[in-house]
Formats: sequence, structure tokens, C-alpha cells
Amino acid sequence: MSDRYSRQTLFAPIGEKGQQRIAGKHVLIIGAGALGTGNAEALVRAGVGKITIVDRDYVEWSNLQRQQLYSEDDAKNRMPKAIAAKERLRRINSEVEIKAFILDATPLELERFAAGVDLILDATDNFDTRMMINDISQKYEIPWIYGACVGSYGISYTIIPGETPCLHCLLESVPLGGLTCDTAGIISPAVGMVVAYQTAEALKILVEDWGAIRKKLISFDLWTNQQTAINVSKIKKENCSSCGMKATYPFLSFENQTKTAVLCGRDSVQIRPPHVQKRDLQTIADTLSGKGGKVEQNPYLLSFTIGEHRLVMFQDGRALVHGTKDIAEAKTLYHRYFG
Repeated sequence: MSDRYSRQTLFAPIGEKGQQRIAGKHVLIIGAGALGTGNAEALVRAGVGKITIVDRDYVEWSNLQRQQLYSEDDAKNRMPKAIAAKERLRRINSEVEIKAFILDATPLELERFAAGVDLILDATDNFDTRMMINDISQKYEIPWIYGACVGSYGISYTIIPGETPCLHCLLESVPLGGLTCDTAGIISPAVGMVVAYQTAEALKILVEDWGAIRKKLISFDLWTNQQTAINVSKIKKENCSSCGMKATYPFLSFENQTKTAVLCGRDSVQIRPPHVQKRDLQTIADTLSGKGGKVEQNPYLLSFTIGEHRLVMFQDGRALVHGTKDIAEAKTLYHRYFG
């Protein structure tokens, strides 16, 4: 056993047997923003055998205040978060196998990633994706840990299929609107606290100390010095369509997949083509060069700025249209410049 984990193995609930279990586990992290980077770094340092990171976005300057794996160069070069995170994590612990995917987490993709996964960590910014994660968790009996934060507030809840209420039991339907980091801001200590709750629960699951798992939903506000632990065990519903006796996993169905969506709290719209198709970014860049805007490119994406709008195309055909919340306008711009 490498002595790099010596202080962790000295902790009795983990020990050398627990460390060996950790080294044999596979964790799927959905989202590589503030929570995603914090969780990924903690688990890579802990020696998890394999980590898969899925994220649809790229690094921007506003991320650097709280998304701990990224640098100014990542923001300057608009590096996809999944790739920038992977490169940084490799330098932290070369023993860990790290897979990174630049894509939107859809039911189809989550079904593919679920094979061989021991734990899913929620590091997303929207309930559409969380409800998909919840259904995947229940369908394949994979534990997952919900986490969210905004301002100085944070929340975390551990979901064990077959034992605890699922997120659908708690919410009944997907919430719309509400505060986000882009509308209410966020302080990094709130991120760190949620990450601490999530990674502590993750280690319990990875060493299979099921009796130590927290069964309550935890919420806190660091600025107002409040913390609450809610017992939600009685909320579990026998007729829940996600975790009940006759589960149908509704959030994995085609009609619940968002093709075009306003990104959480941002003047941006994501457009996802009906079918994944690899786009030739260089050909698109050549075509755009005579359109009067500014074309920028790296191996993973193409950025085109014209007027008040910036359009970003990824290799899989997915695009982000910045500078508008109007879906119709975003689609018009997409088809005008990207075909």
C-alpha cells in the first residue's frame, strides 16, 4: 500500500481494507463546475480507482473564483471543463484512471455510463439532469449523492436505492426557476461545505460502511449561521414512478429530454441536435471567416462572436448561444451561422 494514503488508512473506519476497496471503485461525476471540481479533486487524492467526469461547458473567467481545478489559461483558451479537469487531476494523482467527456448528460449517455459505476455524484446546476440521474440510480441500483449551493446556502442528501426516499419522492415534480449562482452569486465556503458533505458520504459508500451513512437531508446557511438536518425517511412513496414497486423511470423517456434550453441563470441557450453528429470545426471556421465576426478555435470547440452574441460549437454538434434567453432567436442564429 502506497504511503501517500497513510494518513487516510490510519483513520480506523477506512484502514487498509477500506483503502483497497476505494482503489477498486468507479465514481461518475456529472458536472465539472464548483462541486464537480471539488469532489473530483478530493476523491482523486483519496485514491479512487476510476473517475468519469461528464460536463457540457467550458471554463470562463467567472468560474475561477470557486472552481478550484482551473487556471487563467483555461479561461483564456476556453478549455472544456472536463478536459481541463482531467489534465489537472492527472498531475495530482497519476494512479487514478480518469475519463473525461465533453457532452450534455442525456438519458442515453447516462445509460451508457452507468455500467460498472459504484457511485454517482451530482454536481449539476439543474433539476432536469438531477431527475435523470435519480432515475438511472434507481434503475441500476447505484447510490448517488445530491448536492447544491447558491449564495451562502447549501444542501446535500444521500440516496441509496431500495432504502431511502429518492429525489422524486422529495420533489414530486421538477422545480422551475429559483435562485442560481448567476442571479444570487455564491461564496466559495458554501461550495467547500457541500463538497465536504458529499465526499464524506462518498467515502462511506466506497468503503461499504453502510451503517455510517447519513439518512437525513442537510441544509445550511454559512452567512446566517443556520444548519438543519431533516429526517425524510417517511417521505418515501410506494407508488413513486422512479423508485416505487412499479417504477417506470419517467425522466429517462424521450419526451422528457430537453433539446433546447436556457442555461441556468445565464443569458445563454443550449441547442442540442436530435442526433449526435461530429462536426468539422475547421470547415465551419473557414465558412465563418467571411461573416464579419471574430472566430476563435481550439481542438474541442469553435467560438464565433458577432455583435452582441457569441456562438460556441462543440464537435458533437451541440452549441451554446450567448447573449440571449430567447430560444427562437438562438435557433435563428444557430442555423444562420452553423447551418
